[in-house]
Amino acid sequence: MIDFEQDKFKEECGVFGIFSKTNIDVAHLTYYGLYALQHRGQESAGIAVCNEGEINLHKGMGLVTDVFDTEILDKMPGNAAIGHVRYSTTGGSNVVNAQPIFSKFKLGSISIAHNGNLVNADVVRELLQDGGTVFQTSIDTEVILNLIARNAKKGIENAVADTIQAIKGSYAIVILTNDKLIGVRDPNGIRPLCIGKFEDSYVMCSESCALDAIGAEFVRDVDPGEIVIIDKEGIRSINFAEKTKCETCVFEYIYFARPDSVIDGISVYNSRELAGEQLFKESPVDADIVIGVPDSGLAAAAGYAKASGIPYGIGLIKNRYVGRTFIAPTQELREKAVSVKLNPLKVNIEGKRVVIIDDSIVRGTTSKKLVDLLRKAGAKEIHFRVSSPIVKFPCYFGINISYRSELIGAQKTVDEIRDYIGADSLGYLSIGSLLKTLGEDKKFCLGCLKGVYPISAPMEVDKDRFEV
Repeated sequence: MIDFEQDKFKEECGVFGIFSKTNIDVAHLTYYGLYALQHRGQESAGIAVCNEGEINLHKGMGLVTDVFDTEILDKMPGNAAIGHVRYSTTGGSNVVNAQPIFSKFKLGSISIAHNGNLVNADVVRELLQDGGTVFQTSIDTEVILNLIARNAKKGIENAVADTIQAIKGSYAIVILTNDKLIGVRDPNGIRPLCIGKFEDSYVMCSESCALDAIGAEFVRDVDPGEIVIIDKEGIRSINFAEKTKCETCVFEYIYFARPDSVIDGISVYNSRELAGEQLFKESPVDADIVIGVPDSGLAAAAGYAKASGIPYGIGLIKNRYVGRTFIAPTQELREKAVSVKLNPLKVNIEGKRVVIIDDSIVRGTTSKKLVDLLRKAGAKEIHFRVSSPIVKFPCYFGINISYRSELIGAQKTVDEIRDYIGADSLGYLSIGSLLKTLGEDKKFCLGCLKGVYPISAPMEVDKDRFEV
């Protein structure tokens, strides 16, 4: 089968945490929260629950629904929990590297889940190993856990604060101890983390859509450089970084986040629709229909249609039931099974001049296949429009592109990309127009677009570098 998401950026993961003063069913609530965050990672899922000071952990490979069932969740009572869905950017895809990870040391039991990427993990890991620390996994999350363990004698809050001072990169972290839920967001706010309230419980999670999934009320975003501590006394915070500025990853709005989420005060759906409107102003074309690539291209397509007056229609049907484990039995069938995951709606395409809107072009292979699908469906003209700027540089902060050689925008001109994908025309949104859609008074991480990063970027590295 040809997977039409194979050359998209992949987010590293999603995190969820809940703390209650009473023994509500935190395991099931965490399950629903992770289900809402499933788009952030599909390789593995895990939940750790604290019950009367003891932490019980269950995790496995696959989707949330593959890893958990009612029987498992019923055996995980408690008053606090953290959960994680993963796409690997550091460390291989295996159950050992699944999160949350768990340890016992002087402070008692602790479990941690992390979204993001540490740019100094190699150095810190080597220092810890020189000091006798033995690592069980190949993920940078264990670097954080072992740093906390090393500072354990100072108390958990000081241990976390000292650990955060030693690491650099992007991170939204949830930590579960015997009696606390702790959340941390990096000083640049590259990865999102928000706080919600559910009855007498507090929740922290990667996106507000997970709060909606359990009926929790959004309270606020965790500030860049903030440690949030939730326990039976309530909620309080420590600001561990003096100079902070919010530079959320711009791709949260372009692609990663669910459209019904609000991140740092910006509606993801509205930003995508506005991007479509700006895209028409910059790259207008005469056409008969505007279609979007499901799912993250749909809002931008609606915006392009609204601004242009060209009718918006459905041009591609997505099969919702094809999981990542779907495998055609032979190579020949895989090559023929183009329409298994995404199929053109010929009645809307045939004989028409089509504008197709996608959120990004990374490697270009998917775009080429999409154009080919539409040609075979009888499209008269195909005008490809991208509701984000050209991706020219790698990301080091929790996305799966680490090499410029993987990026078509770094290797070819717009005309060369147009010829490669086979479209009649190709247009991208400019960086200036993208920022207009998000609010010009705000700052964002634009590293993959400009090559300028909020934190000094490392040399290009292999995500499996810690594998034994």
